[in-house]
Amino acid sequence: MIILITGASRGLGAEMAAEALERGHRVIAGVRDIEVEGKLAALAAQYGEQLELAQLDVSDEAGLADLAAAMKQQDRTLGAIINNAAILVERNTPIEQLDISEVARTFDINLFGPMRVVKHFLPLMAGEQGAIINISSEAGSISNAYPGDYPYGISKTAVNMFTQQLQSAVKDRGIKVLSVHPGWMKTDMGGENAPTDPRQSAKGILDLTEGRIVPESRFNFVDYTGKEMPI
Repeated sequence: MIILITGASRGLGAEMAAEALERGHRVIAGVRDIEVEGKLAALAAQYGEQLELAQLDVSDEAGLADLAAAMKQQDRTLGAIINNAAILVERNTPIEQLDISEVARTFDINLFGPMRVVKHFLPLMAGEQGAIINISSEAGSISNAYPGDYPYGISKTAVNMFTQQLQSAVKDRGIKVLSVHPGWMKTDMGGENAPTDPRQSAKGILDLTEGRIVPESRFNFVDYTGKEMPI
């Protein structure tokens, strides 16, 4: 299977790339800067052509369209898309002090980004058993809403709605669409106090992508083990 992963330069994105490569998949790692360092650079050296680094900014629709067009011209197809790129800004900021421009930037990346990616790469998904995984968060659960993190939480709630709409649109094609809470992880975003190893989360997300875990969720919102999340 060929898997496109956005935001793959570090953190969970790099761990999902590593796990997918280890399982024998081909990976297109979407990165804003093609001159990557760290884990992804090591993976590129280890796996060679099995890993393709693609300059991909989810806020740049023209760039996404060009990449998709180039792949189409080469008769390349995708088995899965993992929308992982996201930002977390204005942490713990009261509504009275919230910078609305940062809210808009968050939506541009966290919500409009996955929508742009699917818009241009969905036509490249061929056959049944395909998967679109939108990395969401427990912060996007309306049932468990908490004050603060307004841009991130609201954007992830919107991602869950996008997942639900998209699943309705593609279900007849045999493509599954999930919003996945990856857990609180030891990443740049999650911090060192987080309890979850990002590789552990990556394994679960790949199990969901491959269909090894088939979750039962009315709203297609689950954690990385496949357990239903409150919407």
